[in-house]
Amino acid sequence: MDRAPVAIAAPVTNTAAPEAPEPPPLRPRHRLTAWAAGLLLIVPAVISACRLLDTDGITPVPQLLSLLPWLAVPAGLGVLLAAVARRRALTLLAVVVLGAVGWSSLPYMPQLVTSYGLPLAKVRVLAANVEFGQGTRALIDTVRRERPQLVFASECDRACGHALTTAFAAELPHHTSVDAEGSVGSVLLSAYPLTDEGVIPAVMGMPGATTRIAGKPVRLQLAHPLPPLPGQIDPWKRELGRIEDEAAARRLAGPLIMAGDFNASQDHAAFRAILDAGGLQDAARLARTSRTPTWPAEGPLPLFVQIDHVLVSDDFSVRSIRFLDVDGSDHRAVLTDLDLRGEPR
Repeated sequence: MDRAPVAIAAPVTNTAAPEAPEPPPLRPRHRLTAWAAGLLLIVPAVISACRLLDTDGITPVPQLLSLLPWLAVPAGLGVLLAAVARRRALTLLAVVVLGAVGWSSLPYMPQLVTSYGLPLAKVRVLAANVEFGQGTRALIDTVRRERPQLVFASECDRACGHALTTAFAAELPHHTSVDAEGSVGSVLLSAYPLTDEGVIPAVMGMPGATTRIAGKPVRLQLAHPLPPLPGQIDPWKRELGRIEDEAAARRLAGPLIMAGDFNASQDHAAFRAILDAGGLQDAARLARTSRTPTWPAEGPLPLFVQIDHVLVSDDFSVRSIRFLDVDGSDHRAVLTDLDLRGEPR
């Protein structure tokens, strides 16, 4: 007997695409790496934001602003760790933070040629903090070797002031000072006669005077405000504000030189306000050395910030600048060669 053929059903195949597998969970060590990257980015992000927003904030912002260019190190390490952790959003954020640190570390003011006319006189300026008078002997040796016409000496106590005025009675016979002990004393020595002497009110001495160079009245002002230590940020800002007021008041009165230990770098808003108010340029910026550190020159920490400055109005051009070690002091001295220029023809 013939059997009827049996139909065999074809297997049904599911043509739907398989679901994508769940991404593997972040391994514990990658999670720790991502956390480490995030923590490294906090300080660079906050400090570069304060710099871009033109504010000095409160402690610890002013202190950390002194380290701004160096914050590229933790920011760069944050980028590396975020990439290792394979976190795209975190890596992008880290790159943005690193870029912000780099952008905010650029020199504050453009290097402009703003002086006009032919040079009328060459002027050598030396600004030095001698740390409670401990660097007096080294400063005397430096002045004898370099022969500046103007010396701005901060933290020059009574003994320091007497030693300087005695040693240079012939070369720098004119001086004005705040006679006091420790860090309060300051002396301004000049090869040119001084008039209109005055002092900016501050905890530490900030004497000033007017002289005449090549027949032009030139205002000289020593700057030495309080440092931005925790607990005294407001006095630090207040004293920098008084220097700003002095710069603004002298802006239209003729050539101006402000020099000394400003206890502030170009990354501090209160310092930049002085430049803006007085129409001043930092001689180090004009000489392309605005990131050369001057403090601390002794102790366990390396030099990392420039807080000693020579600021000039656009009546001056800068021929050269050098930063000199002063034995006994925690600051390097700033030696600047200037040209006082005449009016445009």
